[in-house]
Amino acid sequence: MSDLRNIELKARLGDPESARRVAAEIATKRSGVQEQVDTYFHSRHGRLKLRQIDNLSAQLVSYARPDQPQPKASDYQLVPIANPETLKSALTAALGVRCVVRKRREVFLYHNVRIHLDKVAGLGSFLEFEAVLGPDVDDSAGQTQLDELIAKFALQPADLVSGSYADMIG
Repeated sequence: MSDLRNIELKARLGDPESARRVAAEIATKRSGVQEQVDTYFHSRHGRLKLRQIDNLSAQLVSYARPDQPQPKASDYQLVPIANPETLKSALTAALGVRCVVRKRREVFLYHNVRIHLDKVAGLGSFLEFEAVLGPDVDDSAGQTQLDELIAKFALQPADLVSGSYADMIG
């Protein structure tokens, strides 16, 4: 288990193809496409989800961040999971399922920033930035990186989303 922090932003995406072109143009690496199923559980603090990727890998993700449209800090923990269905059953019994989010995620990297082009079942297309922080990148530097990407992708304040996909689904 690890304690991690990033600065992140989510926006509705009216033109996924245009965003894909920008991402491909600036990307330092492309990580491909993933099919993700996030099962959110009821949690007293922050959010808790079991993420299953392409039915091949899974991780438990606990995170806390403010719900605001502007770039925001997110503190999170990732726990690799060997038996996701067993864990899902146990967490469902103990906490209850809040909702399930299914998405197709195309992942690009721009230095330490993950750029996600998401197509979320029932919600539509979104763009997400996650500036991964560490010894060489603090909150301020991450904020600056996201401000630069907001300009490169020509995002408008009305495009920005404050909550998680789970909040939008219900």
